[in-house]
Formats: sequence, structure tokens, C-alpha cells
Amino acid sequence: MSGPYPEGMATQEPSGAPSALTSSALAAIRRTSAVDTVRARISLAVDLGLLAPGERLPNVQATAAALGVGEITVRRAFGTLEREGVVERRPGRTGGTFIAERPRRRTVAQVAAYREDSERVHRLIDERIVLEAGFAHLAAERLDRSGLDRLDQCIREMDAAESWAEFHASDQRFHLALAEGAGLSAALAMYQRVTGELYAYFLPYPMGYLRSSNEQHRAIRAALGARDAASAAGLLHDHVAELHHSMYVGLADDAERGDDRPS
Repeated sequence: MSGPYPEGMATQEPSGAPSALTSSALAAIRRTSAVDTVRARISLAVDLGLLAPGERLPNVQATAAALGVGEITVRRAFGTLEREGVVERRPGRTGGTFIAERPRRRTVAQVAAYREDSERVHRLIDERIVLEAGFAHLAAERLDRSGLDRLDQCIREMDAAESWAEFHASDQRFHLALAEGAGLSAALAMYQRVTGELYAYFLPYPMGYLRSSNEQHRAIRAALGARDAASAAGLLHDHVAELHHSMYVGLADDAERGDDRPS
């Protein structure tokens, strides 16, 4: 899920007048260092079963882009996670950073900040639902051939993605291209603020789950190409609303109930 977000984004207030949803008083992760947000996101993904024992993580550059931090931050986070027994690093051409075969769980105290922000995350998802469903309705009427081609290219990139980091980059481009297709610059700025805030909470996902998500992108693209505004808006609504269940805020509740997780 790479993004053009500056180093330490999770600890900074966004530009512009903050809404009730973006108040720093509500954002526990804003009081957490960039290194610790990376540690918390990897550790939480392990705790929730999104990253499996022995799974290889994307390289430092790709991980940094996907999590919106600098490469030095990722290197420091990986080093600390290794000492904590969450990951292990192997040298050589076939080496890299891997989730430990028996990773230690619940060792990163900063995960608590993500849990504290659960209500805020749900509200950001609701904001995104309203914006994207509206964008889809307008984009069905306004997207030209070039705009539809951009969506097709993003879908192909997601099909070809070999890691959650690669997929995330193309996923962001898909949704941004759709939002731009609505032709509302003021609403687009609001959308970029909301998604920028929300992306700070995304965790790595299993590739099987992401492939399924890309099928939803195909259905959205088909509705847009058919100029079916109602279907496009409905599909986008459902696609984004799923985040209430598939992001960590929903998965943590599922884990407590013993429900299945994305796989």
C-alpha cells in the first residue's frame, strides 16, 4: 500500500485547518516516533497473523515507501525488531529480513497507540467512504479514455505485484486516479488529507487477500467504463467500507472472537 508521505508523518499534524477527526488529541500515534510506528505496524501484523513466520519482508527501500518513512528509519526499526525476536536478518544473495520462525508476540509497547486510535480510524474510513463513493459517481460520467487507461494500468501493476509494498503503491495510484477523474479539486485536497491520515494505520496484508481486493478494482473499473454511476458508487462504497473489518481495527475484534482473518 508506497506513498509520497514525509519522514515522521505519523508524528506531525497535517497542513490546513484540522477537523475534529484530525485533532492531535485524538491521534495517539502522533506521540510515537517514526521508528516505533514501523516497529508497531510490523509487530501488530505478526500478532494478527497477517505476516507469517518465515515470511520475507520487502527490501528496505520498498518497505520505507510503503510505510511512508525514510530508509534509515526502517533499518533502525528492523534492527530493534531483530533484537526483540520479531524478525531475523540473513546475509547473502538470498538473504534479507524475515519474520522469525517463532516470532515473539506482543513485545512492542507502541502497538497500544494504534489500539487507542481505533475509533479515529473508523471515522477516517467513514470519511473516505463518503468521498470515494461520490467521486465514483461523478467519474463514471467524466473519466475519459486516458483516465480509464490509468486505472487499467494500476490493475495490471497490482496483478504483477510480488509483495504487499508493491501492491500498496499501485493501489494508492488507482484510488487517486479515480478521485482525480471526478474533477473536483477542493474535494480532492480533502481526500488526500483523509487518505494520508488513514495510510498511517495500514499494515502489511497477505497477498491472497490483496489479489481478491484487485478483483473488486476490476468490477469498479468495469462500472466506470460502462458509465454506470450508481453501480460504480455502490461498488466503491462496499470496497472502502470493508476496511472497517479488514484493517487492524476490525481484525483485532475478530481475533478476540476467534473469527477468520484475511489470508
